[in-house]
Amino acid sequence: MINELIIDVAEIMSSASKVACLTGAGVSAESGIPTFREKDGVWTQMNPMEWATVDGFRSDPGKVWKWYEQRRQNIRDTDPNLAHIALREMESKFDSFDISTQNIDGLHERAGSSNVLELHGNIFRNKCLECGTGFIFKREYDEPPSCLGCRGMIRPDVVWFGEPLPQDIWNRSFQVAMDCDVYLVIGTSGIVHPAAELALVAKRSDATVVIINPEETELDQYADIVIQMKSGIALPQICDSMVL
Repeated sequence: MINELIIDVAEIMSSASKVACLTGAGVSAESGIPTFREKDGVWTQMNPMEWATVDGFRSDPGKVWKWYEQRRQNIRDTDPNLAHIALREMESKFDSFDISTQNIDGLHERAGSSNVLELHGNIFRNKCLECGTGFIFKREYDEPPSCLGCRGMIRPDVVWFGEPLPQDIWNRSFQVAMDCDVYLVIGTSGIVHPAAELALVAKRSDATVVIINPEETELDQYADIVIQMKSGIALPQICDSMVL
């Protein structure tokens, strides 16, 4: 039996024109990618200042680089899950459908979503630590390669602690949150800022805010509807229940 809240969200979305989403680590976790901030997450076992900061990288670039290469391989061995697929299917149903994601794994794109705004970067991209030139490599390296231009060290193109979000991506995410009729917050605890603020932007702009997460989040108090389910279960049901 389908949850009544699922039906409510499907009805609301059926009359919407513009839908936007914020996705977090919980969506990727359903594909087997470890989360970072949960009680058994990566940062409970590793010091993020050592592995996810510019200073940590400069201190031991080889160590950090190898860790990211291993993470890349682990992600290559995973597949998009039912939540990713449902979001892809939803995209075709609306005049505007945008996904702002805190995830760096590229699974939304692999599932076929085209309007994806990567707030925290993408682990498969790289950039020069000094000049910012971007690189995508087809092979693995044991050590950080050197920039072809300035000879600086190349690092993963992800947002580390103490770094700002890419301004153009943030601006676009802010705008779609302001303009949407429905804002879905999926698989995120709502504690990572400034990404979590997008839900508040949508709320202040009179969008219907829907939280989909198995556990309580910091944003529940601002939501119009809270569905405590895994995204891979809730989203396909919402998608199938919409009448457009």
